Amino acid sequence: MKLLKFLSVTGTVGMLFVLLGGALVTKTGSEDGCGKSWPLCEGALTNVTPELVIESAHRFVSSAMGIVIILLAIFAWRKIGHIREVKFLSIVAVFFLILQALIGAAAVVWQQSDTVLALHFGISLISFASVLLLTLLVFEVDKKFDARALVIRKGMRIQFYLHTIYIYLVVYTGALVRHMNASLVCGDFPLCSNSDPGLFGLSAAQLVQMLHRGAAMLALVWSFIIMIQVIRHYKGHAVMSRGWIISFCLLAAQAIVGVLVIFTGMNLMVALLHSLIISVYFGIMTYYIMLSFRSAKYEKEH
Repeated sequence: MKLLKFLSVTGTVGMLFVLLGGALVTKTGSEDGCGKSWPLCEGALTNVTPELVIESAHRFVSSAMGIVIILLAIFAWRKIGHIREVKFLSIVAVFFLILQALIGAAAVVWQQSDTVLALHFGISLISFASVLLLTLLVFEVDKKFDARALVIRKGMRIQFYLHTIYIYLVVYTGALVRHMNASLVCGDFPLCSNSDPGLFGLSAAQLVQMLHRGAAMLALVWSFIIMIQVIRHYKGHAVMSRGWIISFCLLAAQAIVGVLVIFTGMNLMVALLHSLIISVYFGIMTYYIMLSFRSAKYEKEH
């Protein structure tokens, strides 16, 4: 179990670095740092540039994490495969890891549209979330982290499902903003007053930026409403009540950092923090999805 715990923690932290590395590549314009070559990096020994270093480092970390995730899936399947979610999550983690690598390779070798490139972060997010859930299951075996006795009412489960799907769509709009280089097309907040008057005075990039802002604000309000409901109905259950308080605080911090991205002229550290917070938030949401599926199964059996 020690090796399994090591692989799970390493995989979870490593996948966060993969997510942030992908964001760093995009934010620094390092997509073509290795030219059109993949998986090797042309010019790695003769023409070293900052873009080449960033892109090649991202490829190296992604490759190393690929090995870790495959090992994690194999050992988890063998050691704790009796837990219902383990085999499914192992398949999902490996599948989406391979899928994100293929999309990344396609983006290098063939030119892709912004809408397709925006999918890359979302796919990486699913891979990260599945590894995070595997990690929680590994520690759950030793009762280090246990919420198996939790029963979630049907209405709350539906909200969790819908909210998580909605967050994923919000993440996609944010990735689209990034790939369209639209992060700073609106120089103020909350409106886009540097455009022509009226909705139709906005450019395509500004429309996407405003769509993302509106969607993000709605997500924050929705998260607050769910938090109030959870505190009211699950006051004595720390995983629910404290978990949702932490989740809402994370999303509120995400909104603040998003505004800071604009007013700092997309400072690199601020922009990376923006990607980190939403990744952690989405991971927590998928945990509540897993708890909801467990609860639904419990209801059917009883």
